[in-house]
Amino acid sequence: MEKGTLIEFRVNNQRRLAVIDRPEGKKHWIAIDEHLQTHTIHPRQLTFTVPEERFRPQEIATFWQQVQPLLDADSLEVAWEIIREENRTITPADLAELLFSERSAVACYAAYYLLSEDRFYFKLKGETYEPRPAAQVAELKHQSEREAQRLAEEVSFREHLGQALRGEAVEWSASDRKRLEQLERYAIAIESSAQHQAAIDLLSELKRPTQPLGAFQLLVDLGLWSEHENLFLRRSQIDVEFSAKVLAVAHERLTSPPTDIDAPLRRDLTHLKVYTIDDESTQEIDDGLSLEVIGDRQKLWIHIADPTRWVMVDDLLDQEARRRATTVYLPTGMIPMFPTELATGPMSLVAGQTCCALSFGILLADSGEVLEYEICPSWIRPTYRLSYDDVDMILEQGVTGEADLLAIAQWGQRRSEWRRQRGAIRINIPEPNIKVAGEEVEISPLHDSPARQLVAEMMILAGEVAAHFGAREGIPLPFRCQSPPELPSEEELLQLPAGIVRDCAIRRCMPRSEMSTQPNPHASLGLDAYCQVTSPIRRYTDLLAHRQIKAHLRGETPPLTPEQLNEILLGLVSSLQESSLVERQTNRYWCLEYLRRHREEVWRGILLRWLRPEEGLGLVLLEDLAVELAMRFQRQAKLGECVLVRVSRVDPRSDQIWLEEVPAETSIPAETVA
Repeated sequence: MEKGTLIEFRVNNQRRLAVIDRPEGKKHWIAIDEHLQTHTIHPRQLTFTVPEERFRPQEIATFWQQVQPLLDADSLEVAWEIIREENRTITPADLAELLFSERSAVACYAAYYLLSEDRFYFKLKGETYEPRPAAQVAELKHQSEREAQRLAEEVSFREHLGQALRGEAVEWSASDRKRLEQLERYAIAIESSAQHQAAIDLLSELKRPTQPLGAFQLLVDLGLWSEHENLFLRRSQIDVEFSAKVLAVAHERLTSPPTDIDAPLRRDLTHLKVYTIDDESTQEIDDGLSLEVIGDRQKLWIHIADPTRWVMVDDLLDQEARRRATTVYLPTGMIPMFPTELATGPMSLVAGQTCCALSFGILLADSGEVLEYEICPSWIRPTYRLSYDDVDMILEQGVTGEADLLAIAQWGQRRSEWRRQRGAIRINIPEPNIKVAGEEVEISPLHDSPARQLVAEMMILAGEVAAHFGAREGIPLPFRCQSPPELPSEEELLQLPAGIVRDCAIRRCMPRSEMSTQPNPHASLGLDAYCQVTSPIRRYTDLLAHRQIKAHLRGETPPLTPEQLNEILLGLVSSLQESSLVERQTNRYWCLEYLRRHREEVWRGILLRWLRPEEGLGLVLLEDLAVELAMRFQRQAKLGECVLVRVSRVDPRSDQIWLEEVPAETSIPAETVA
């Protein structure tokens, strides 16, 4: 190159113009830019050499001013159309001739500049530029538009973040939601990974902790999550809401009920007084009780809600219920198996309304053994909606106006004794009843009251009858069975304090119940066969049992063979386990949160059993709450011993709590005593 040649070179990928001054060594050149600064240039740094004309460094600024008006990117598309039709390549000089009708230094550099900045129309091939195919140009433009849109959405998202953090109202866009979902996925993650990098980068940009807890707190600060957001539920596959399609089908069933295929068989039992007994907060009423006097005999009727009246085999509602498997009960509320408008409406046994049911009519011997039974689809009209407290009061006071209910309770006691004589195992350990309403948290012991025992016995009775019917008639049903537990010897049990400590030891030995398509004994219930049928609105297995039984009653082959039923049951296992886990984890969280709010209170506890006796770690039941927690003792303690404890440290979010024993002379506030 001669002295005065105008060149373009790159520094940190930035364009620079300079004029060649002299060679430097064998390969390098010394060039001077418009600011009269010298640069040592290697040939690899050169990106363009302006042909023919010679310049002085002071002329570079003027040269650049002359180039700028020619840099019209739109003109490149016209050139691309021409060159593509001619099916040839092009040089910057050729493009200058085509666009500007001259090959001057200014025109050639402007043409080169357009080609080197171009991202759509031409690609460099050797020392010339080749026109891209039309399809490729269209795709590149589409990608560019998407990238521009992404950048605009990113800017908008940052603006919305700022508004929300300042407490201003924000209308989050669809693209915002996608970015927030990345943040949510990271907040519920146990460990960070590459898929969470966008969330980590955002937290870093906002100068917030980049761990999942930082993402959680950001979502809280944005007003999108509650401080007590249920992360266990979010980590699960449980859907809190129903899809629009499922809700549409549910609404259709309300407005246009399907044909009742069991109508010819339905028994009119609306003359019977029907008691429905549940918690006051229960909305899905799926069982009711009646007593019918026939001569000198009393016939028990157990009426179970009939959701199969509204749900067809394998329709969208059925598929959704199968996927959910069960209603999930949380302290903050329930997540139903069926849409609420159906589950609490026509599916439920609503007082004062004529309802479809599957009714079990049973005659018992004085001993409590089943003598006769019948099962039939029915119409009933529930008379009373009673709470457990209502029934406890009626039973305690022996209200003569409710003789039917008193008689049902007596039969329940006989049933309980009959099962006990057959080896039934009753474990009486209270459970915590946790309710969360807004910011209020309440925990109270759920004791096995007479009313609850009454209802439980009737439900077990219906399950025994259904199982006997299925076994006798060869109907494939989801039977529940339990193998006999390997209990401690009587001598070992007698060494333990009677009552709750002994029950705790027995509870540890109880094997899990299992589902099977074949009837087998259920050890803890003391029954030869058992099938849950009393909660078809809440448990999909119960709904399957109804469907199989009702088909047989109609004289049809049950819709599911043993093999098909077994396949469905296997598919339900994971959903049932997940729901149970979420319920336990959520209850545990709110127990710890309640104790965090009452850290100064002293609680009365009972040492149930040792977890790791060599470390002094035992399981303590807080009597006033029915909550079981691990606690480390600093002294020798005895099983069944009453202790006073206080929370020393607790972190509900990380599932950690430490209890400490307080001196026996410490007074307990009256409000903490059950």
